[in-house]
Amino acid sequence: MASLSMTQIRAGNSASGFALNWRGKVQARPNRVGFKVFASESQGAEPDLSVTVNGLQMPNPFVIGSGPPGTNYTVMKRAFDEGWGAVIAKTVSLDAAKVINVTPRYARLRAGANGSAKGEIIGWENIELISDRPLETMLKEFKQLKEEYPDRILIASIMEEYNKAAWEELIDRVEQTGVDAIEINFSCPHGMPERKMGAAVGQDCALLEEVCGWINAKATVPVWAKMTPNITDISQPARVAFSSGCEGVSAINTIMSVMGINLNTLRPEPCVEGYSTPGGYSAKAVHPIALGKVMSIAKMMKSEFDSENYSLSAIGGVETGGDAAEFILLGANTVQVCTGVMMHGYGLVKKLCLELKDFMKKHNFTSIEDFRGVSLQYFTTHTDLVQRQKEAIRQRKAIRKGLQSDKDWTGDGFVKESESMVSN
Repeated sequence: MASLSMTQIRAGNSASGFALNWRGKVQARPNRVGFKVFASESQGAEPDLSVTVNGLQMPNPFVIGSGPPGTNYTVMKRAFDEGWGAVIAKTVSLDAAKVINVTPRYARLRAGANGSAKGEIIGWENIELISDRPLETMLKEFKQLKEEYPDRILIASIMEEYNKAAWEELIDRVEQTGVDAIEINFSCPHGMPERKMGAAVGQDCALLEEVCGWINAKATVPVWAKMTPNITDISQPARVAFSSGCEGVSAINTIMSVMGINLNTLRPEPCVEGYSTPGGYSAKAVHPIALGKVMSIAKMMKSEFDSENYSLSAIGGVETGGDAAEFILLGANTVQVCTGVMMHGYGLVKKLCLELKDFMKKHNFTSIEDFRGVSLQYFTTHTDLVQRQKEAIRQRKAIRKGLQSDKDWTGDGFVKESESMVSN
């Protein structure tokens, strides 16, 4: 599923209204600004969900992630009408003729036995490629959307081969439509890696640095680099993206996977003419993995980059306001949703907003910035955990929770002993 330094402009509430749009280079870094001004709503008792990210104001932090939910004018218009904070279109390239999708291209994992038709969907695999629609058609629709929704944020997702001229042409043509930012797909886990596209770039920091250099020398709107989780240390390519001029990173794209084997047919899923290929894994089951990757990037950003000028857009298994709150607590500025929309529809944003507001009310937070990154400080090393626990025991003059050592485990009390060491 294909699925971004500058002076940060912070403002009050954003809402649909008039917009002043300015783009261009400035001499000193930060170097690109997508600038929007919204008419303010009167303050009320409700928490304020509006966010300002790389100069772009959004009514809420919920963004349509690049993929089928942003595949054409009709569905992107629906997203804006339903109230999504921003829309990232499905990834485009110069030559859509190279993109040939197959059907079926999705497979789902349910909470239950292999092959069960019942149970909650917890995992989703796709072998879908980037947009197979002509670039000219997508550009026309971008332009139409920006004309009809001048005060809403539209982000183009782009991907090209290892060719500087191709990247420059694609950026130029996309920017002419009036999009507010560009997300670079350095992360699609399947399809055309032999052309140095998608994750083939995101997994190679030297290649990533070179391509980011081309892109950021050409682009005049904010650039977000979308990171692949299919790498040992995701903070390394994220660091390269920022150092090479990107204003933001998005993480994570889907995880390379094999969904399963049909135990009746003995064929892998999704099954195309009896065969399959590894694809990208998403939905609820990837959420903990995404949290870990986002935490890693956020810690790197906090220690090495000015968070006022750089942004983090989190992705992975978001279906509730609580899922989103977790990402924001780790430092995310925005939260993208793709598979969740495919399962629950565009109206999901209303539920997400209500649940996020309920969370904020519970903790007396009035804005997203009140709690963004609050939980990041509580991650440390295992060695430090040991020292903290020793000190806590010393101060309490009490026995630590759970067993003292492995020799204390018993057969009869095994379950209760396990429970005694669970944190919640």
